Amino acid sequence: MMATSLTHSPHLKALKIMSEIAIGFIGIGVLLGSIFLGAPIMLALSSVAFVGLGILTSFTTATTIVGTIYFETVNSFHFSVIPMFLMMGFFAMQAGIGTDLFDACTKWMGRLPGGLAIATTGAAAAFGAASGSSVGSAMLFTKLALPEMVSRGYDKGFSSACIAIAGTLAVLIPPSALMVVYGILTNSSIGELLIAGIIPGIVFAFLIALTVFVYATMHPTKAPRMTERYSLGERLYSLRLIFPLLTVILVMIGGLYNGYFTPTEAGGIGALVTFIMSAIRNKENQISSLLKTILETATLSAMIFAIIIGGLLFARFLALSGVSDEIKFFLTETGLSVWVVVLLVTILYLIFGMLMDAPSLLAISLPITHPVMMSLGFDPLWFGVYVVVLAEIGAITPPVGMNCFVVKGAANGLVTLEEVFGGLWPFLWCCAGMLLLLVIFPELVMYLPEKMR
Repeated sequence: MMATSLTHSPHLKALKIMSEIAIGFIGIGVLLGSIFLGAPIMLALSSVAFVGLGILTSFTTATTIVGTIYFETVNSFHFSVIPMFLMMGFFAMQAGIGTDLFDACTKWMGRLPGGLAIATTGAAAAFGAASGSSVGSAMLFTKLALPEMVSRGYDKGFSSACIAIAGTLAVLIPPSALMVVYGILTNSSIGELLIAGIIPGIVFAFLIALTVFVYATMHPTKAPRMTERYSLGERLYSLRLIFPLLTVILVMIGGLYNGYFTPTEAGGIGALVTFIMSAIRNKENQISSLLKTILETATLSAMIFAIIIGGLLFARFLALSGVSDEIKFFLTETGLSVWVVVLLVTILYLIFGMLMDAPSLLAISLPITHPVMMSLGFDPLWFGVYVVVLAEIGAITPPVGMNCFVVKGAANGLVTLEEVFGGLWPFLWCCAGMLLLLVIFPELVMYLPEKMR
């Protein structure tokens, strides 16, 4: 009898492992099905993870795991950087910084082919360094730039698509809340991640501006040149309100780079300076503006925290079920080329990026993709920047394309959603070029962090 038991025990163990892996894949299926049916992503992540953990272990153990992850997450010092960056962005919008940036960039670059669109790109890149909000940037510059471009004869689809993609620069150029989300989910250095996004962010802004320039040169009727001329004095005077912002951005990035302060302290400095600028601009409504900003920051922070906690729970569920190891084994041990794996990961992010917002996409995907890419020898900083670019491409592509919906909504009927999506084609080639540059020249990401170390 004992011999029979010993004979069958390896088979029973194998069956148990197979059943656990099956539970893991069923959990993934249930999660995706819930999302497609319209369930809130933060609720779907947490519910599937809790039930899965309960089946794999026990519901008592699952409850303990949930409590531990919730406590460790909200008690983590790293999390405080998210509300600081969000608050900085809200204060920057209230301070009218975007208006000043757009005015200055228009005076300096407006007479180029597609000059207003190039000015919008430059202003969005600079505003991104003060806000870190892709949606906020897209909304602001739709109100500022789109009516101006349309009134000067710009094609509506081209103009609105340019604003939608320019808004994505905000999550690549530090400070970036999405980089922080990636750092927490993968236990990567947040300071190095923020620094790693500087050069790619500048390069991406240049590629967007170059795309505008080439398109406007080839189709001058769709992006006419400005006829106004501004003197050197007028252009220099337009920079007067921008220097305080640029100074604090340089102080933040320089302090992070040289290790003088942490990302949270950098965010605190940025929030303080933009608060002062906002208070100066809104002298009559200081209290109401402050209360509104605090409420918006708390609401958005809570949503992001819930998504991250759900993602961490889901990662623990996948690890216990063995699904993560199974997928990693399939992609790394079956002879597939490294670049085939990169292509598969890229396609995965592009597809799911069309269907959900960026924080949710990272929370769902990173428990699967991050271990695979690390086992193939990729640097976590490079993968972080690459994933953020992929997630933001999803923010402009149908059927969801969050930035495109924001542009359409903020335009107050000036453009249709079909026109926004129709104008994206030149910029999708620009996005493909950016991804290719990151693959061919990983030094774009790694140069500053390696110097920082």
